[in-house]
Amino acid sequence: MLGLLNIVLVGIAKELPRHNRGYELHRLLGAIFSMELSADEKLGIMETGYGIQIDDRIKEDVSTMCNLSQGILERGIAEGKAKFILNMHQRGYTIEQIAEVAEMCMEEVEAIIEGKKPVYM
Repeated sequence: MLGLLNIVLVGIAKELPRHNRGYELHRLLGAIFSMELSADEKLGIMETGYGIQIDDRIKEDVSTMCNLSQGILERGIAEGKAKFILNMHQRGYTIEQIAEVAEMCMEEVEAIIEGKKPVYM
């Protein structure tokens, strides 16, 4: 059991702050958690901007983190699209109309409506 719980909140901006000694940790965390930067860009910032020695383990960890965040984003989009499809269906739109608006084939729309396809795709 934890005797002491520490919580740290750090605001992450969409764009990296300028390199400033007072904000080095904030900039590093912003780079690491950025959805805009590729794994190679993140590794480059870590190595050149902060002198962090990049080995295979760090490369693998950064790659895994990038893939995880991309998967979370894709799942969120898919869940939103499925909810949109179900709402349209409940309001009486035809499968054809829903498929056209959602830019999906009718079979995919039907699978979501019938619950045969998970909400996340």
